[in-house]
Amino acid sequence: MMWQDLVFMLGSGLSIVFLAPTLRDSSARVPLGTSLPSMGIGFVYATTFFTLGMTFSALGAFAAGTMWSLIALFRSPQGVSMKVLARENLALFVSDLQYWLARRRSDRSHVEQYVPLEQGHEQQY
Repeated sequence: MMWQDLVFMLGSGLSIVFLAPTLRDSSARVPLGTSLPSMGIGFVYATTFFTLGMTFSALGAFAAGTMWSLIALFRSPQGVSMKVLARENLALFVSDLQYWLARRRSDRSHVEQYVPLEQGHEQQY
């Protein structure tokens, strides 16, 4: 075993220790925007370490990715149901994407969306 393999495994083990209170706290709310990327990074690291022959590091990174996926499942604001792929959420995403693409294609300048200070000051109160 390389010493680097041990160091990476210990680092992943520490992250699991630090994440455990979040998983145990039923009032904790971790946004999916935090937990899902961290979960993905853990699994990518696990795959990378495994292909480098660093088995212990791969196991530690996989365990950390698993911990993040449990946090995403049980401690996201949406709760256990995880309605990430719900029809309403997908419809909202698609409508936001269409709006954003339409704005990108329009000939209007981005400056036109703002109200000039003189005109906005009169309407402020």
